[in-house]
Amino acid sequence: MTIVFWLLVALGAAVLALYLWSQKLARQARAAAPPTGDTMPVRGGTIHYVETGPSRAPVILLVHGIAAQLQHFTYGVSDRLKDDYRVIAIDRPGSGHSRRDDEEAAALPEQARMIAEFLERKGIPEAVVAGHSLGGAVALALALDHPEKVRALALIAPLTHVQPEVPAIFKGLELRTRFMRHLVANTVALPVGKLTTGKVLTFAFAPEAPVPDFMTRAAAILGLRPEAFINASTDLVTLEAALPAQSVRYGRLKAHGGVLYGEGDVLLDPEAQGRSMTAFGMTYETLPGRGHMLPITAPADCARFIRDIAARAR
Repeated sequence: MTIVFWLLVALGAAVLALYLWSQKLARQARAAAPPTGDTMPVRGGTIHYVETGPSRAPVILLVHGIAAQLQHFTYGVSDRLKDDYRVIAIDRPGSGHSRRDDEEAAALPEQARMIAEFLERKGIPEAVVAGHSLGGAVALALALDHPEKVRALALIAPLTHVQPEVPAIFKGLELRTRFMRHLVANTVALPVGKLTTGKVLTFAFAPEAPVPDFMTRAAAILGLRPEAFINASTDLVTLEAALPAQSVRYGRLKAHGGVLYGEGDVLLDPEAQGRSMTAFGMTYETLPGRGHMLPITAPADCARFIRDIAARAR
């Protein structure tokens, strides 16, 4: 009994220490990357956004990927568009400083509905929608369910179909129950994330080198919060059912557009996820020597690509 008792005490102390460490990391993250824009309430949550450019210009909506935030686009893309377009970069529902009230809102149709409501409340009849990675899947959901809101699609390294294998850096997000997501998020996830940041970024940016200010200027430090882990895990698990149901509808897309991929992308397969969309009227181009993080490593190419899509739509 004595050994069991002290083992339980040690386990409790370890869990408490991990919880306190996680809370400290979360406080530091929130202080280092506070909200930079405005917040719009929508049914089921809120959407935090940054808006630049002339108010009467055509609208470009920028939607980031999994475990990310709007700074992936404000890092270098939005400033290259704001002279000629009204550019709105959003934190996806549940990401960055946006909020979703329940886990069901992680479903692609629900995220699309919340974004469509955001555009409606902003008085925006339609937009050219640029989506990166998971943001590409959300942009496609918006075009399918709310076609009147999407003038054209500019998909940057998009997730469009189910991947046979989850990328290694996202394996830790594969938690099936709400209890496990909250337990892991408030104990081991943030300390492990802090200790393995270098390896994770090296993998995510490959074959390119990570930019040195990714944690600050791109606000990646916001990933060191329990809510960020929980929502990213929910996003990932929800995709298993959502993507097959969505991909069979691509033949109904009314919005035209294109896909841009880095030839060396190690997170998503450019052929399966990108070139496959030419069957549905999308253009397709690649950037030699580039990886998955194109809005960060190739912002000029991304801005040029979005401009080309917007010009064709006009």
